[in-house]
Amino acid sequence: VQLQASGGGLVQAGGSLRLSCAASGIISNINTMDWYRQAPGKERELVARFGQLGTTSYAESVKGRFTISRDIAKSTLVLQMNNLMPEDTAVYYCHAKNRLGYDFWGQGTQVTVSS
Repeated sequence: VQLQASGGGLVQAGGSLRLSCAASGIISNINTMDWYRQAPGKERELVARFGQLGTTSYAESVKGRFTISRDIAKSTLVLQMNNLMPEDTAVYYCHAKNRLGYDFWGQGTQVTVSS
C-alpha cells in the first residue's frame, strides 16, 4: 500500500484546511486508516481514525473541529479541519493498517497555523 498525502499549507487561526490521502496498491486489505500529527519536539499523536466498519474517533483536542471521512470508491481518506488553532501546527501523516497488522505511512504534509 502506498499513501500520498496532500492539502497542507499556511492558514490563519480560525481558518480551514482539507487534507487528502490517496491510497494505491493492495488496498482491499486495509482495515483502518488514520491521521497522525507530529509537532516539533513532540511525539507523534493520533488525530483521527476511520475504522473498518465506518466508525470514527478523534483526539479530544480536535473534537468538534475536525472531521475524518473515507471515500472507498476513490481510495481516499480526507481530514476536514475547521477553526484551526496555532497548536494544530504540525506535520500530518496518513496511516493505514491492513488485516495482517502491517503499518503503512504517507510522507507527511505540513500544516502551519498563524496566530
